[in-house]
Amino acid sequence: MNLKSIYQEVILDHNRKPRNYGTLDNANHHAVGHNPLCGDRIDLALHMEEEHIDRIAFHGESCAICKASASMMTTAVKGKSRIEAETVIKEFREMVIGNLDLSGPHHLGRLAVFAGVRDLPTRVKCAILPWHTLQAALNSVASISTETADDSIQAATGHA
Repeated sequence: MNLKSIYQEVILDHNRKPRNYGTLDNANHHAVGHNPLCGDRIDLALHMEEEHIDRIAFHGESCAICKASASMMTTAVKGKSRIEAETVIKEFREMVIGNLDLSGPHHLGRLAVFAGVRDLPTRVKCAILPWHTLQAALNSVASISTETADDSIQAATGHA
C-alpha cells in the first residue's frame, strides 16, 4: 500500500467517524475558525486543566480534509501540555507547506500522513484550519479566518 492510498484511507475514516466530534461542556477555551473561500467552519472547544489539554471537541461544516485534520488533531493533542501542543501545531503547519523534513526528528506521529497535502496547494488551508483554530483557542482568541491580514497561514504559504 502506497502513501497516497494510506492518506486517502485515513482521510475517509476520520471524515466518516470523526474523533472528539461534538460539543464540550465546561470548556474554558474556545475558538471558531473559518475559511471564507471554501466555507469550512470549525468550532473548537477545550478544557485546560492547569497547562494541559484535558478534554477537546470540535464541530462544524467542513470538507473531508478539514474534518479529518481536526479529528486527528484532537486525538494528537488531548492530554498534552500547552507547550507540547504548540510544538505539534508548528510542526504540522511546517509539514503541510513543505518546510519540515519528515526524515528528521518531529512529534507528528500518524499526522505525517498529511504530508501529501503540500502537493495540493488549494487544500493546504483546509488541513491547517483546525490547527490555526487550536492556536487561537490556546491564546484566547475567539475567532480566526484564513483570509485575515495578520494570518500566519498566508505568511507561511504565500497564499492571500
